[in-house]
Amino acid sequence: MKIGFIGLGTMGRHMARHLQEAGYELVVNDVRKDAADEHLGRGATFAATPAEIMAECDVVFTSLPMPRDVEEVALGPAGLIEAATPGKVFVDLSTNAPGVVKRLHAIFAEKGVEVIDSPISGGEAGAESGKLVFMVGGNEATFESIRPYLAAMGDQQVYVGEIGAGTIAKLVHNLAGQSMAMAFAEAFSIGVAAGVEPLILWKAIRQGAGGRSRRPFDAVRFLTGDVDKAGFRVALAHKDISLATQLARELHVPVHISQLANDDLGEAMLKGWGNKDMTALTELQKERANVTIRVPLFEIEAEIAKG
Repeated sequence: MKIGFIGLGTMGRHMARHLQEAGYELVVNDVRKDAADEHLGRGATFAATPAEIMAECDVVFTSLPMPRDVEEVALGPAGLIEAATPGKVFVDLSTNAPGVVKRLHAIFAEKGVEVIDSPISGGEAGAESGKLVFMVGGNEATFESIRPYLAAMGDQQVYVGEIGAGTIAKLVHNLAGQSMAMAFAEAFSIGVAAGVEPLILWKAIRQGAGGRSRRPFDAVRFLTGDVDKAGFRVALAHKDISLATQLARELHVPVHISQLANDDLGEAMLKGWGNKDMTALTELQKERANVTIRVPLFEIEAEIAKG
């Protein structure tokens, strides 16, 4: 069976590689053909359009930055819909908008094609290592049929519910994470402004009840200020949190803290920080609090090694 994969960017290139390493034959596409070089070197073939991929493959994955990109690939000129035939499966791995996912599901259903939304979490490091979670929405039997492909790309596959449910789970995940990061930056800046040395403060709170869970307190970029090399870009975080707060408004759910996180992401975008790592938001708080926090990475790593 041939598998189609569209979008060989930060996440997609690693996931496509894992599929090849698992022995699957790939047909790939990206707006930059050179993004497919490593996959072509492993035996993949390149399709000029999404329609060509849909014609050749029974299952097609998309991993794209924005909802509009997914819509263009699915419904645009030479899009997937042009070659859609009964029995095929279209799996969107992007962090999308629930309304877009549901609309695509309805349109492709008329052609007999099942649409699955399966956004992922784990970042580039997780995509590279295969430590990813897939949050899946859609027909459960279809999910089980594609589960081996998901398992080749990541170690966790969670069936969330009907179409759109996977997307909602991912938006909730990202919204919670971004809001917690901003709350942490705010609290930490108070301690620094009050005169506590940053590394000492971090060591102290890291050993507290919340800190012993480790993960939130081992995110060190707010200490180093090293935000230029992006693991997950501000622009994508802004897109995700905007989608999540939009969903909240549609459901009439108040989201005061989440909206603040969204506002800060918007401010970061206006500053031209779209390509910085999403932890650049902590730089906003440092500017507002008029504090300087720059701790050498080796000092932080030494503390983490102690446990």
